[in-house]
Amino acid sequence: MIRERRNEHLALDVWIADVRLDGQRELRTLANGMRRDHAAIQAALNTTYTSGAVEGSVTRIKLLKRQMYGRADFDLLRRRILLSP
Repeated sequence: MIRERRNEHLALDVWIADVRLDGQRELRTLANGMRRDHAAIQAALNTTYTSGAVEGSVTRIKLLKRQMYGRADFDLLRRRILLSP
């Protein structure tokens, strides 16, 4: 479902039902959480939008922050974040 981005409403419901009946305890816990967040999971399967660009920027900023820890003040960190590619 996830790799192929199939938005079949029934496929998710069938998987959750199968796991709740026959799955291991950990999978049952996962299925219960997925049942509670059913609308969000369906939206993720149906939409083509991604937050990859934002996550990449956050990762870059965190890396710069770790590199600058204890070395300079906030102004230099801010300047480095804004000017780095």
